[in-house]
Parts: sequence; C-alpha cells; structure tokens
Amino acid sequence: MALLVGFLGYLVYSSIQEPIAFSAEKGKRSDAVAAQLTKIRTLQEIYRSIKGSYAGDFQELVTTIKNDSIPFENIEGDPDDPTNLDKVRRFVTYQSALDTVKAMGISLENLDVIPYTDGQKFTMQTDTIEYQSTMVNVIEVGTTWKTFMGEYADPKYKKYDNRYNPDAAFKFGDLSTPSLNGTW
Repeated sequence: MALLVGFLGYLVYSSIQEPIAFSAEKGKRSDAVAAQLTKIRTLQEIYRSIKGSYAGDFQELVTTIKNDSIPFENIEGDPDDPTNLDKVRRFVTYQSALDTVKAMGISLENLDVIPYTDGQKFTMQTDTIEYQSTMVNVIEVGTTWKTFMGEYADPKYKKYDNRYNPDAAFKFGDLSTPSLNGTW
C-alpha cells in the first residue's frame, strides 16, 4: 500500500512539474532568441540607413557595419519658422557604423547563430514589393520554435500553452508588408 501511495505521489508531482519546467524553458529560450533577433533588426536598420535597402545575407550585413559610416543629418536653425528659412542650414556628418554598434553593446560575432542550437543559422530573406503604389524594401529574419526548443519541440507540449506551435515562425519582418514587427 505504501509503495502504491508513493508511486501515485510521484505521478502527481511529475504532472505538476512538467508544465512548470516547460513554461520556464520556453520563456528562457524565446527571450534569448528574441534578443538576438532584436540585435539583427537594429543592425538591418543601420544598414538600411547606409545603403538604402536591407542586407540580403549576414556576411554583407557584417561587412558593411565594419567598413561603412552612418550618415546623420544636422539642422541648424528652425526649419518650421517661415521667417528664418534662409538661415536654416542642413549638413550631413558621418560616424563609423562599427563604433555605433559597439557603443550599443552589440557583438557581430555569431550574429546569425540561433541561441540554444548546435550552430544552426537564422534564415534571412529580402525583397522589394509594391505597397500602396510605392516600391518598398521588405525583410524577414527568423526560425521556427522547434529549432531552439530542444526537448520541448514536441507538439505534445501544446497542452500547457494553447498558443504554442513548434512549427510556427519566430521572426521579425514580413515579405508581404513593410513591417519590422516581431512575432514574439
């Protein structure tokens, strides 16, 4: 009888621990991947300010950040004051993109590697689409949940979180609309 009670107690304990462990691991892993994607998005925005479009691959992105400068437009005077329009001066200064990125605390090493994987890489796609009668650049960078969820990549864990789908994209950007929003 004592063995049966002990066994049932263990089953109850493990049934409570599994969803707690899943939730904690899901949060930890998704936060790390979202942080990496946020860095990539920031670098893509810097790249776009330099080149006018998004980088098509990670090597191009890193090479440009290491070697080019970011343009900054400076304005002296008040451009909104119609009486002083002749006193408004606009000029562009440049700052090293690498220095800016370092100051932000972003490392260019292993930028394309998905956290909690054995070196698997994010996918990156760029395109130009017509949106509201204008040609715009679009980008999508990401992976799927199952890539970085390890032992929790199984669909059976959906019972603990109805929104969890291991085959769903974990990404920022969209190739059909000009958006840099993330799915996290």
